[in-house]
This record gives sequence, C-alpha cells and structure tokens, in this order.
Amino acid sequence: MGGRADGGQNGLHVRRLMLTTRFSAILRPTARALIAVVALCCTAFGQQRSSGNSGPLYSDSTADPPAAITALPEAPSHHSFWDKENIALFGTVAGLSAADFAATRANLQSGGKELDPVTRLFGRSTAGLAANFGGETAGVVGISYFLHKTGHHKLERLTSLINISASSIAITYDLTHRTK
Repeated sequence: MGGRADGGQNGLHVRRLMLTTRFSAILRPTARALIAVVALCCTAFGQQRSSGNSGPLYSDSTADPPAAITALPEAPSHHSFWDKENIALFGTVAGLSAADFAATRANLQSGGKELDPVTRLFGRSTAGLAANFGGETAGVVGISYFLHKTGHHKLERLTSLINISASSIAITYDLTHRTK
C-alpha cells in the first residue's frame, strides 16, 4: 500500500531542514576566514621592492655618505574613506545583510535550519539574528577602515566585494531552498 518509512501523514511529522550543498555550507565561513587573514596579513601586502640598490646590503665602500638624512613626509591617503565608491559598497553590504537577515529569518521560522555555525549561535531569536547581521556589516566597515588607514586601498574595497559576493550567494541559496 505504499506506507511511509517515517510513519507521518502527508509529511507533517517530518522535520523540515534546509538542504545544503558543500559549496554554500563552506562559503560563508571561508569568506570570513579570508577577511581575517587579509586583515592580519595586510603588512605583507604593503611591502614594496626598492628600485635602487641602496641599503646596507648594497652599500658601495667608495660611495660618499649622504650629506643629510631627511625625514620623509607622511604619505597622503589616495582618497577619503567615505568617498562615493565606499558609500555605494557599504550601502550594498548593508542592503544584502538586511535581505540575508529576512530570508534567513523566514526560513528559520518555517522550520529550516541555519547552516552557518556562527549565525546558528545567534539565530535562536530575531534580535540575536539581527545583531549577527548588523555586526557582520559593522565588521566589514571596520576592517575596511583599518585597511584604509594602513594604506591598503585595494584590500579596503576587496573586503566589501567579498562580503557582497558571499551574501549574494547566501540569499540566492536561501530563496531557492525555501521551506514551505
């Protein structure tokens, strides 16, 4: 007669879980780890090779020492932190975090399960979930500001772009794997 293995009628007793794929389950923690590594290793990216042969390794014993050692002026910032591009990037980050919050909350309220272990800690309440996504947005802005102040302007923009990519994929996954 085609009985069900779980004994439930019409699937009412079956716990509904959000399906997962390896890619989406790994993406968010990987993006966070990448941002942390970039933030911690930013001094390694800032090193430049000198064009001249100067310094103690290349010193010529016949060369005259410099007449006076002058202090180099502080390098000016390439742009202000709150320029149009960063405002657009941070607005996109905030908008996608809000959309990810809404999609995640809807899935959790309809019986779904959060796949991100960090978000799972906060996902027991709406306020905790909102704090998680708000903190994620603030973290992106904070890391970008740190990279801006240390002169790593390309990494400053890359931080927002990585978060935008991760949030876009998470939202797409949430919307395509909705529980009803």
